[in-house]
Amino acid sequence: MSQKKIEECIRTSLETYFKDLGDAEPHGIHDMILTAVEKPMLEVVMKRAEGNQSRAADWLGINRNTLRRKLQEHKLIK
Repeated sequence: MSQKKIEECIRTSLETYFKDLGDAEPHGIHDMILTAVEKPMLEVVMKRAEGNQSRAADWLGINRNTLRRKLQEHKLIK
């Protein structure tokens, strides 16, 4: 899947979100999107890295401590 396809999926989901809101005001869109994208991304990367946090952090381009914190935030580890 290309980056363009991922962007298209997010764009379509956001358009649907706004349509479903109707006249209601949106709140917390940034956090909502980051949470929705980050957890499945972490799950897939950790699976592909066979649970190796150092490898997964390298693939994600983040520090291993940052990865651990994010895994804890999403309750993917204790």
